[in-house]
Amino acid sequence: MIRRLLSLVPPGTVAVGAGLALLGLASYVHLAVAGHSLTEADYNSLSVLWTIVFTLGIGLFMPIEQEIARLVAARHSQGLPPGPVLARGAALAAGLLAAVVALIIGFRDTLADRLFAGDGTMVTVLIGALAGLAVAHTTRGVLSGLQLFPWYGTQLGIDGGLRIAIVAALGLNGVTNPVWYAAVLVIAPVAGAILTAPPVLRAIGGGVPVAWATLLRGLGLLTASSLLAQVVVNIGVINVKLLDPSDVATAGALLSALVLVRIPLFVFASLQASLLPGLATSASTGDLTSFHNLLRRALGIVSALGLTGAVVAVLLGPWLVQTLFDAPGVLGHADFAWLAVATLAYLWAMVLGQALLALDRHRAQALAWAIGVAALVVATLAPVSTALRVELGYAIGSVVVAATMAVLLRKRTSPSTPTHTPPLEAVTPGVTGGT
Repeated sequence: MIRRLLSLVPPGTVAVGAGLALLGLASYVHLAVAGHSLTEADYNSLSVLWTIVFTLGIGLFMPIEQEIARLVAARHSQGLPPGPVLARGAALAAGLLAAVVALIIGFRDTLADRLFAGDGTMVTVLIGALAGLAVAHTTRGVLSGLQLFPWYGTQLGIDGGLRIAIVAALGLNGVTNPVWYAAVLVIAPVAGAILTAPPVLRAIGGGVPVAWATLLRGLGLLTASSLLAQVVVNIGVINVKLLDPSDVATAGALLSALVLVRIPLFVFASLQASLLPGLATSASTGDLTSFHNLLRRALGIVSALGLTGAVVAVLLGPWLVQTLFDAPGVLGHADFAWLAVATLAYLWAMVLGQALLALDRHRAQALAWAIGVAALVVATLAPVSTALRVELGYAIGSVVVAATMAVLLRKRTSPSTPTHTPPLEAVTPGVTGGT
């Protein structure tokens, strides 16, 4: 039975999933220890910082990881080293990070006052955490493109293991300053990237520099999609802070609830590192049968996981967030039902988005997320309680994105519609097999 289940997932999923499982556990330990150690106000600040870090960090740097992985995989299939792709990708990540840091520094006082109760140190930690994710995602792109999934999983595992160890030490020593709990988000990803650098350095190689146009061709749209996707899944915590600044309980409780309900998203992340290369290979060779089979398996897996997680969350969610995270009892079973529905639809959207990306349909993916965010905004304006407003925004936004992607994807991959995705060897124009 186990062997059959493993055969349904793309190669590399188990290796990445093992590291991701530890990283996911680290998130729960991190927030659980912080929830029991910090005051409601301080946990509120940590929740907002956590949300901003992963909204911006994943939104900005995951696309770079994906494009590096795509181009490295294309070069690897031709026997070419990844060095030229890494050089361009690292430079792009550094430039993007510098631009974001400049904006954060420019609005440092405003951010500190509005989001962190005047604590400027939290803004400094925010910058460090974003830098850590920039380094991590850049190196993961190379590991994924070279299909070094055990190393990819190892980097995730080191990140998670260090978070658990450091946070446990903070809790055992009675540390009550939120800055230290936030600083873990800086230390752990950087250490993981450094300790898994050897295979990247060994594989770098030389060659003709990759043209900027090759990397940037779809990156703008991909980054827009990634940022909009993170807005859909994360903006609720920030919206609570902005809609009702005096409510210091709901933002922290909502983050704790989201961490529980979104457990299936960790599983999707383990699929994502290997799903995109698999779909891209099938699409580039015109093998729509393999493409659809892989897509259906991925949708089936995340649907089963999403439904299982939904049942557990709705039944036990209110008790779990209070027991594990010491969260205020402001969310009930209905709140968890909305969050569970939203997460299931979000999972579908993430899988369908990978399919659009594999077909080189960056514009269609970005359009779907933009429509979903517009739906989220409209839903958030509903004249109901603050918590329900953000829950409806997450749910309706996710459903609209998934439905839009399904329509766009069906039109492009119907039997009568040929695909025009360039073959893998054409992904890097100007680079020949003899380079």
